[in-house]
Amino acid sequence: MAENELAQKLQRRLVLEDAEPPVDGEVDGNGHHNGEEKPATASADSELSAKLTRRSDINAGNAVPANRTTIFNPYTEFKEFSRKQIKDMEAMFKQYDTGRDGFIDMMELKLMMEKLGAPQTHLGLKNMIKEVDEDFDGKLNYREFLLIFRKAAAGELDEDSGLMSLAKLSEIDVSTEGVKGAKNFFEAKVQALSSSSKFEAEIRAEQDERKRQEEEKKNRRAAFKELKSAFN
Repeated sequence: MAENELAQKLQRRLVLEDAEPPVDGEVDGNGHHNGEEKPATASADSELSAKLTRRSDINAGNAVPANRTTIFNPYTEFKEFSRKQIKDMEAMFKQYDTGRDGFIDMMELKLMMEKLGAPQTHLGLKNMIKEVDEDFDGKLNYREFLLIFRKAAAGELDEDSGLMSLAKLSEIDVSTEGVKGAKNFFEAKVQALSSSSKFEAEIRAEQDERKRQEEEKKNRRAAFKELKSAFN
């Protein structure tokens, strides 16, 4: 009996909180207005029911809270590019994201195109953003920036468009040869592997390259010490 009464009180309180406040007069601490209790409307009941259902789904693991975002992984979504190509694109994005907010806005895009030697008009910049602006916020996030190079590699951009100029002048090779052609022995070996193992092969290559660089540094330090000792 006590549990039912408590549940009724909680439901009534949620209804009163969700309902629109009265235009005139005061509402006392018990939710009364001018001596009369404010009736619960059908819309308020419906909204309350939806909230309770969603909360139940979240608690049961059947729904994702609204403020939780999906993690974007460029390596799995843009499989047509190698890890090196994606890292080059990421470096370029960060270079021109001068506000360090995770976006390239119109002013930053303007400066980018000027530095690349292909300045654009205000309308041209708007059109560049519009072509890949999937969330319609008027600026480029990292994923939308990668879409430029995907469209360029797929031949989906006009040759005289601003986005094509950006892709060409970026010095990031995303042409058919750039994506599929082997530039060195390692890339040829990687392409001989299955697509499922290519990702792991690229990681191992990066690790081998870091080891090689560390070994070179170690040898240079040893040579410097030997040279220094000769003068002592």
